[in-house]
Amino acid sequence: MAQDHSNVAYQVMWNRLISVVEEQAQALVRTAFSTSVREAGDLSAGVYDTKGQMLAQAVTGTPGHVNAMADAVTHFIRRIGRQNILDGDIYITNDPWEGTGHLHDITMVTPSFHKGLLVGFFACTAHIVDIGGRGFGADAASIYEEGLYIPIMKFAQAGEVDETLTRIIRGNVREPDQLIGDINALATCNEIGHRRLIDMMQEFNLDHLDGIAGFILDNSRRATLERIVALPQTSAIGEMTMDGFEQPITLKVEVSVKGDRIVTDFTGTSGVDKKGINCPMVYTKAYACYALKVAIAPEIPNNAASLAPFEVTAPENTIVNASHPAPVALRHIVGHFVPDAVFDAFDKIVPGLVPAEGAGCLCNFQVSLRPRTDAPAPEDARRSEVLTFNSGGSGARPEHDGLNATAFPSGVMTMPIEATEHAGPVIIWRKELRPDSGGAGKTRGGLGQYMEVGAQEGHEFDIQAMFDRGQHPARGRRGGQNGAPTTIAQDDGTEMHVKGKQFVAHGRKVVMAFPGGAGYGAASERPKELVIRDLARGYITAETAQRDYGLSVDDVVAVEAAVAKGEAL
Repeated sequence: MAQDHSNVAYQVMWNRLISVVEEQAQALVRTAFSTSVREAGDLSAGVYDTKGQMLAQAVTGTPGHVNAMADAVTHFIRRIGRQNILDGDIYITNDPWEGTGHLHDITMVTPSFHKGLLVGFFACTAHIVDIGGRGFGADAASIYEEGLYIPIMKFAQAGEVDETLTRIIRGNVREPDQLIGDINALATCNEIGHRRLIDMMQEFNLDHLDGIAGFILDNSRRATLERIVALPQTSAIGEMTMDGFEQPITLKVEVSVKGDRIVTDFTGTSGVDKKGINCPMVYTKAYACYALKVAIAPEIPNNAASLAPFEVTAPENTIVNASHPAPVALRHIVGHFVPDAVFDAFDKIVPGLVPAEGAGCLCNFQVSLRPRTDAPAPEDARRSEVLTFNSGGSGARPEHDGLNATAFPSGVMTMPIEATEHAGPVIIWRKELRPDSGGAGKTRGGLGQYMEVGAQEGHEFDIQAMFDRGQHPARGRRGGQNGAPTTIAQDDGTEMHVKGKQFVAHGRKVVMAFPGGAGYGAASERPKELVIRDLARGYITAETAQRDYGLSVDDVVAVEAAVAKGEAL
């Protein structure tokens, strides 16, 4: 039997577990085929006890994945059956309601055995570029149109991969080599986590994880409850409107601090949409919990116990609790706005803590390229699917400016141009920060960015737009001004929609301006030296410096002269 350990030893083991799952995540980044994983970090990794409770998560990854995956492992245990869990097994699913919210996320779970006994599980999730169906976008009317559904099942049993399943997957997707490569990468990263865990258990003479699991969960629960009971015991309502697909959507939420828990209730939110922007409850819960956790307990590690006091409810068949078979491919668009709605309520409970609204959802688009059809295409023209992740600006914080072109709340990284162009015959003609897009305030909203995309000679393409904030820009907080809205059009001036698949003819380009974050506090309170710095860096124009911040003409002229001479300010 394993020996007893001190709290100091358990703390060392806890830190080691976090290192283990971070190495697990980095293995996935290094081996994945999809640019969404390799370049954007759209993934998660974690280790779980034998009950399916998350003990530790990797720092690399997204809240939507890891917080949703926190609930997923118990579904795997229930569906597979404990009596059927074998050493060498690997389980797989992309079930939106028992995984992470849409078919484009593959979740894999691997049981971890030590000395012949089950000691825990490793799980990981990655966003994949294609899963068949209509492709990644909001155009479907039901889940059945959105791609191949893989129920919770065994990808490998006792070390033997199910080749029939592999052939079915390959036969139903546009990028079979890429997808199977990603699945193998997911399986490998779990195996690396398992090996490092066994190394740790041998080093600390552990036969099981019960002791360290109890230490982690008990301490996390206690620390989180201390933060919650110190809050005002009251409720507040938050509300916001977003573009939606064909009509605006309202998110309404009541946040209630009730002793040792915080209840977040989305009663009053818009109903299920006809198009694929609906959000399963698991993903809504992931981002509602994340919003409150970063507000009151950001330094407490994320695990089953630190998440448990955050209760999230929503009426069935609202857009934040969509039931099968609702289309959910772009569930992230609604899900990424959940924190802003929650913050709108929480700011009334604890003023001066949460940021202003930001861009919210990622500014993703997917380009489906093919040889031109209006004239003979060159022999080297080819079909290709290119998905790129991009960001608008985050909202200003009470004491700091918002971050430029930075994804919040998702944390996914903006893809570099080189990686995007390497994935297919696409050309990114322009990618730069968007001046004046951050809302003015005592602290300024983060800047959005400009992007201009086209195809190589001989190609036409469909662009699948996955944007929002076209009609409803980020709102300022405590007197701050709104951020700039999203715009999208072809280079000949043809207007385009912020969502949906749209054809772009040979030789045409798509010109996009992504939204900025909102400001916090009155612009008149912003220190003059920061206004001058922003003007010198090109974050704001002279007109904005004078109109919104009251900078004098003489100061503007002095800044422009200094910049022209190359002098640092």
